[in-house]
Amino acid sequence: MTPPSADALKQRHRDIRHTQSTDTATRLHRAISWLTRAEQEKDDPDACFIFLWVALNAAYAREFGRDETERGRFRRFVETLVGLDACQCLHAALFERFSGPIRTLIDNRYVFDPFWTALREHDSSDRWKTAFANSRKAALAAVLARDTATVLTIVFDRLYVLRNQLVHGGATWNSRLNRQQVRDGVAILGTLVPLVLSVMLDHPQHDFGEVLYPAVG
Repeated sequence: MTPPSADALKQRHRDIRHTQSTDTATRLHRAISWLTRAEQEKDDPDACFIFLWVALNAAYAREFGRDETERGRFRRFVETLVGLDACQCLHAALFERFSGPIRTLIDNRYVFDPFWTALREHDSSDRWKTAFANSRKAALAAVLARDTATVLTIVFDRLYVLRNQLVHGGATWNSRLNRQQVRDGVAILGTLVPLVLSVMLDHPQHDFGEVLYPAVG
């Protein structure tokens, strides 16, 4: 499936935003603005990945609940999207278009957070290897079961590590290292983010929660 462009999403949003709550309209307006910026970065995958991640974050970010984690919050967002995605666009994108890049991400220790934790803490116990093997097994089982919500969560979990490397200065811009995972990340996010926004636009009355930093003044 070819994802909709930012311009197409912007026009759809203009047509329905009067029916939306202020929070939902703001959330989508912000996300589409960052997707628009990402589409301008044809020759800079690092910048494109960062702008795509900001677009995704704008789509789902909200205040934390008392007992809520970032991962748990995102998992609930994904489950909501999959439930709303009547045409199964997200499912099709994952399993028909990105099976190769997804398996590459799953097999890549450099986007597995416990690997870096063990490196920082000089942990030579190889516990991260056991965790990595278990994670790969669970991820591949979810792929084989075509469990869209679980696979999406795992994919974004891996891409979150890549996001941290770039945003926190843990990588060199346009480095020769890690090019494939950045390119795969751009390809995956470049398809999934517009589809996420499209699903949200299909359900203008759905409450995705209060936005962080509401527009004031």
